[in-house]
Formats: sequence, structure tokens, C-alpha cells
Amino acid sequence: MRNRRQRGFSLIELLIVIAIILIIVTVALPKLNKARMYAQETAALKAIQTLNTAQVQYNSTFGRFAQSLTELGPPASGTANASAADLISGDLGAGVKQGYNFTLTGTPTGYTISAVPSVFGSTGSRTFFSDQSLVIRENYGQEPATANSKEVGSVAAKAGDTTK
Repeated sequence: MRNRRQRGFSLIELLIVIAIILIIVTVALPKLNKARMYAQETAALKAIQTLNTAQVQYNSTFGRFAQSLTELGPPASGTANASAADLISGDLGAGVKQGYNFTLTGTPTGYTISAVPSVFGSTGSRTFFSDQSLVIRENYGQEPATANSKEVGSVAAKAGDTTK
């Protein structure tokens, strides 16, 4: 009689492979979450640029700045007008986009835009602020950014960043 070798993997070999995969996932998952959070912060910056551009267009068309995100958003029905100019998407007009909450407040001489993470530390680690000056400012931490915060990308702002 001939000895036949069994084909396939033993239970121990399969358990070792599963353990190696779990170790790789454990190491890679925090980096993946950090990359996702960075992407959401970048999307928030782009949304603020979009809002600034929409405000310039709104001011050019209607002779004043919009007082709320609703005025920049799409109309519920009919054509665009001063109360719904259709300059931004509906989700941004509702104030929520890709893990950030946006607010736009009109002032007698301009406007302010604020963006804060929906879940701090998960969807973002920075808050943002902009106004009619078109300069975007950031704050690392839960405290909302203001007109006195550091500009995005400035060396002083990055010096306070302990997450990178």
C-alpha cells in the first residue's frame, strides 16, 4: 500500500495565517482612520472655499451677502432667487457635508463661516473659520476657530499640531 499525502492546510496553519492578518489589520486601521479624517478636513476646506465663492457671486447678483446657507442653496421649487440662489449643493445648504457641520451668519458688512467636526477626533480634529476677507483660519482642538485664529497652512498653526 502506498501512503497518500493529504492535501490542504492543517488547522494550525490556518490559525497562524488568520493571526497574521489580524495583526496587519490592527496596525493599519489607525492609519486608515487618520487618513479618512484628513480627507474630511480637506473636504471641509474646499467647502469653505465654495461658500466664499458663492458669497461673492451672490453679492454680485443681489447687491448684498447671503445671510444664511439656505439663501445660497437650491430652491425647493421654481427658479433661483434671493432666498434660494442655487449656488451650492443641497447638502451644504443644509449645513452638513462629509463629517463637518457648517454655519453661515450674515453681518451688516459681510458674513462669517464656521465649520466644526460632527464628531471631534473622528470626523475631524480642526475647526475652521472664514469671512468676507476670504482668509480661512483654523484651530486645532474643539474650541471653534475665530477671526483671531491662525491662517490655514501657517507655520504657527502647524507648530501647535500634535496629531501629525
